[in-house]
Amino acid sequence: MTNAIESIELRVGPHRFDAKAAGPAGGELVLLCHGFPQTSHAWHKLMPALAAAGFRAVAPDGRGVSPGARPASVADYEIEHLVADVIGFADVLGAERFHFVGHDWGGLQGWQVAGRHPDRLITLNVLSTPHNCAFRRAREAGSGDQAQRSAYFEIFRTPGAGEDMWIGNGREGLRELYAAAGLSSDEVDPYVEVFSDRAALTGMLNWYRAGEPTWDRGLGRIAVPTLYCWGSEDPALGREAAEGTAEWVEGPYRFEEFEGFGHWLPEQGGPRLEAVLLEHLRHGGESA
Repeated sequence: MTNAIESIELRVGPHRFDAKAAGPAGGELVLLCHGFPQTSHAWHKLMPALAAAGFRAVAPDGRGVSPGARPASVADYEIEHLVADVIGFADVLGAERFHFVGHDWGGLQGWQVAGRHPDRLITLNVLSTPHNCAFRRAREAGSGDQAQRSAYFEIFRTPGAGEDMWIGNGREGLRELYAAAGLSSDEVDPYVEVFSDRAALTGMLNWYRAGEPTWDRGLGRIAVPTLYCWGSEDPALGREAAEGTAEWVEGPYRFEEFEGFGHWLPEQGGPRLEAVLLEHLRHGGESA
């Protein structure tokens, strides 16, 4: 069955990325990139629907999460490398053009891919994460609350402190952090299995440690057809940056506010997210 999720490996340069895939091999490629603290498991509810609609859905475990793609240097996690990973995935999968879906840090990757390689994307689909420049503006503004929402960045960027915050109380403490976000045990267990490994945790925290000031380097307005979904109760990413994102998209743009939803849209977005995403994948690129 092409709707079933299978495990594959993607070799990009010297790195080997673990990935999940579903859907017909000849379908348009939909790359799904997760954020922190997630893995490719974030997409397990959406992938069967994408496959049933005829898309080839591929969700990699990102740099630092995949054991075969875990360089030691923080510099190896700068945005240029994260963008190159995405282009490498598409190349390995034989897709000249593809759809991109990203959440959290995966969304930040998506904005950068759309800005640097617009010719490669059919559509851009971002969950939670505002355009990188809109986020920086909101975070640096004295009038809003984004700086307070992002205060945890300094902990994550401090070697050792971020790791201790997440796994200092062991696996059960880590499980409680996820459960507090409203995730079910089916969602939590795969994440705890990965991030109770300190090496994997450090690998993804290196995205934060390499992130500034590279995350909006060279990035301007986006011309790719774009869908941006944001939860009104997201504790990390506030309304100012979410609504400010429109200023940074000059191509076809659709903003969907998920009233009452928080940060974990891939896991919790449900039928509405599935419907909105499928509609954009099918029709969003028609004007491109």
